[in-house]
Amino acid sequence: MSAGLVTGVALLGALTGRAAVPLAHRFVEGSTARSGVGRGAAVAAGAVVFGGLAAARGADPALPALLLVAAVGLALATADLACLRLPNPLVGAAALGGGLGLAGAALVAGTPGRLLTALAGAAVSFAGYALLALLPGARLGFGDVKLAAALGLPLGWLGWPTLGLGLLLPHLLNGVVVLALLAARRVRRDTPLPFGPALLAGAWLAALLA
Repeated sequence: MSAGLVTGVALLGALTGRAAVPLAHRFVEGSTARSGVGRGAAVAAGAVVFGGLAAARGADPALPALLLVAAVGLALATADLACLRLPNPLVGAAALGGGLGLAGAALVAGTPGRLLTALAGAAVSFAGYALLALLPGARLGFGDVKLAAALGLPLGWLGWPTLGLGLLLPHLLNGVVVLALLAARRVRRDTPLPFGPALLAGAWLAALLA
């Protein structure tokens, strides 16, 4: 993809990030909201996320599906940071948008078999995170499990190594963030923290490295 098109997609991402904040707040209302994401940070995140995907996956017919999932993911990350919730309608929109986008990519590329791999990726992600959530003392919620399944669709499409990386990276990223917050005395060991942003960031990085 040319530099001009990457820049255009990054600008679209910036606009999407700006729109993600009020969209997330519609689901945050009535919850115990914490300090969430400001519009400036959301705009920057949207530009980086969209621009990175366009630069790394520009020739992939699945790029529109990846961008759809990323767009909803920006709102999900905002909501989770604000109130430790991953609203079901947004998770469902990510799964539906990703699934329809990948179906279109399979038709364009003439590779319907990759849809089976995508569905298998979603199933593996769901099963793996469901088991983790059921472990004694686990801090994962079933919102995280459902989001992992939604992200398993595009990760599965990109291949098993990408899926494995996408399942591993969130834990590494979350561990680094938790250690940094503990060192800065911003949180305690029993402070509940959102895991959705780490899931989304790990999936994004895995897609870039695929």
